[in-house]
Amino acid sequence: MSILASMTGFARDSGALPDGSSFVWELRSVNGRGLDVRLRLPPGLDVLEAPLREAVGKRLKRGNLSANLTLKREDRAPRLTPDPVALEAAIALVLEVSARLPGAPVPSAEAVLSLPGVLRAEVSEPDEAAEEAKRKTLAASFAVALDGLVASRAREGAQLTKILETLLGEIAALRDAAAVEAAGQPAAQRARLLENLANLLGEGDVRARVPEERLAQEVAMLAQRSDVREELDRLSAHITEARTLLASGEAIGRKMEFLTQEFVREANTLCSKSASVALTRVGLELKAAIERLREQAANVE
Repeated sequence: MSILASMTGFARDSGALPDGSSFVWELRSVNGRGLDVRLRLPPGLDVLEAPLREAVGKRLKRGNLSANLTLKREDRAPRLTPDPVALEAAIALVLEVSARLPGAPVPSAEAVLSLPGVLRAEVSEPDEAAEEAKRKTLAASFAVALDGLVASRAREGAQLTKILETLLGEIAALRDAAAVEAAGQPAAQRARLLENLANLLGEGDVRARVPEERLAQEVAMLAQRSDVREELDRLSAHITEARTLLASGEAIGRKMEFLTQEFVREANTLCSKSASVALTRVGLELKAAIERLREQAANVE
């Protein structure tokens, strides 16, 4: 039997960039009606968004995916360089002040350079080759994290398959129990009808006062209204179809969701037609098992 994929998963990958900064990818996915991808990228890396979304679309069919990239840059003291215009202005000012103060020592170079605006942080031109290498490193790491997420969802799916198989077995057993209880409904309805007539007519043999043909007609009408054979047959067909879907191992989530709705419909009708406490009890247990199946099936990709 093929293994299903769950929509729940988590993966992480980290590394370092040539400029000394480190990064971490974290990918999380949960249930979703379709495929919804949310990327959180640091400023300047928006160019990665389109190819990353395309990569996700090739690997996943459904689920809400959140991908977060965290960059931690190495703290380095900025390289300072003199501003030529500001330096010349500062030197001219210092010489002018020194000339007006006879005997005053000439300020040192350190003092001149410490004046506001004389030194500025050196701004390097962006290296496009280095930026491209950075983007490739981040994209490769994302691919590794995506592989991990797919593997995580497959592991969840393996457990999910076992749970669904168990629930289908429980539903099949309850369907068979309902069939046994339903087979005794006509006799129970006849007995109840005779009891009600006896209470209405008082003493005496009801069958002597009411024609057997009339009793048979009433019982037949009651039996027709409470006949659940069609519901039981459809439940059997749904169980077979669900097991076939599980065996296919494809992205069957939407089909399973629709099928569980059909399960619910048949179980509700069975309970509404029930003419005995025993059959109603089985029907309620059947509805509870189907609800558990629906909840689990909602996580299938």
